[in-house]
Amino acid sequence: MNESTRRRGRPRLLDRNVGLEIATRLFWQHGYEGTSIADLTKAMGITPPSLYAAFGSKEELYQQALDYNVEREAKCRLDALEGEMPARDALAFYLYNVAEGISDPTKPRGCMVSTAVLQHAEENESIAKAVAARREYSIQVMKARFDRAVIEGELAADTETDTLARFYAAVVQGMSAQACDGACTERLKRLADIALSAWPGAPSIAPRSEK
Repeated sequence: MNESTRRRGRPRLLDRNVGLEIATRLFWQHGYEGTSIADLTKAMGITPPSLYAAFGSKEELYQQALDYNVEREAKCRLDALEGEMPARDALAFYLYNVAEGISDPTKPRGCMVSTAVLQHAEENESIAKAVAARREYSIQVMKARFDRAVIEGELAADTETDTLARFYAAVVQGMSAQACDGACTERLKRLADIALSAWPGAPSIAPRSEK
């Protein structure tokens, strides 16, 4: 067997980040159950054994794709909540950044985490629980920021910070669903404006004029 034949017989290697980029986009666009191993290997240009060797099972690849997506799409939002800006300003940044990200015409619409695997086949219960845990983590980051706002006097001592965090998480989930239905960035930011007007003690905000 000559050298060129041996090269042709070897499994194709794929740059890990390139593979994650491809997988993330497919899972984001089609969901976990709507994306098959065949879809993934075809898009990556590799064989199933090469995919399993590089990323593990489909479930493991999905988890890695979620990590990749969160790092690229959501890290700045979580950093804002954990930073030093006033809590309401951090929340405003969070909501407006979500509105921009989930309606970006260069990317799949909606949020890969906030509305992912809500309905699923029984055999995918473990992945649904894992995604739900990620949503809960985001809520707890938000709650922690609101707890700090109570300590620092930005919110009243009797503020139900858990309920407030879950309210804004529900807003984000609703925005994601509407983005999937075609809502534009400006309309989503108007929704964020109304949500921000519900901040305890905040003055009412006039809705944006639609462009």
